[in-house]
Amino acid sequence: MTAENDAYETRRSQIETYFDRTAAETWRRLTSDAPVSGIRATVRAGRDRMRTTLLSRLPADLAGRRLFDAGCGTGALAIEAARRGADVVAVDISPTLVGFARERVPAGLRGSVRFEAGDMLGGGHGRFDHVVAMDSLIHYDLADIVRMAERLAAACDGTLLFTFAPRTKLLAAMHAVGRLFPRGERSPSLVPVGEAALRRRLAAAPGLSGWEAGWSERVASGFYTSQAIEAVRR
Repeated sequence: MTAENDAYETRRSQIETYFDRTAAETWRRLTSDAPVSGIRATVRAGRDRMRTTLLSRLPADLAGRRLFDAGCGTGALAIEAARRGADVVAVDISPTLVGFARERVPAGLRGSVRFEAGDMLGGGHGRFDHVVAMDSLIHYDLADIVRMAERLAAACDGTLLFTFAPRTKLLAAMHAVGRLFPRGERSPSLVPVGEAALRRRLAAAPGLSGWEAGWSERVASGFYTSQAIEAVRR
């Protein structure tokens, strides 16, 4: 195994431990309507805005389309896409969060949603019209983000939407202070990435030949800052 693979697997293990054990209950509350602290309320509001932003880039009517939700967490985006008629496969590294997601699936969806615990890069789910990865790549460095985008794009025939942590002075300062969550529940650190550098690397990636990165939008809400980018097949 290469040093790059070792670093990726170590990071992936840290993320799995955090979301599946250390702070699973925190994220269950954060992604529900339960009362939360002021800091967490800004994160909730930011995540809600980002989810709406990503969904706005998809057709209002998703009937007959397949969507892959990579790193689905507790399932809000996947469920909304299924409401619009999509057939959704949603995968997350945390079995605990996937369990919460399954509990939240309402009756009467126009489409369908299947939640699975496992590696979002594992493949084997067929092909998709749309792939969305909301805040599931933000803990990885630039090289890993590009490799992950290549893997996700390999199963996508239309639109790839993902978010990254933009390199800003404010974001760096907030995470240096380390106040996003209480100490015992703090998430693995985000890895700020410059948008220009990301676009250059995406354009040069062999696995993204035939793709073009275009639209981008940043969402900032208190202690939440994330930036979406869209790549489409040319």
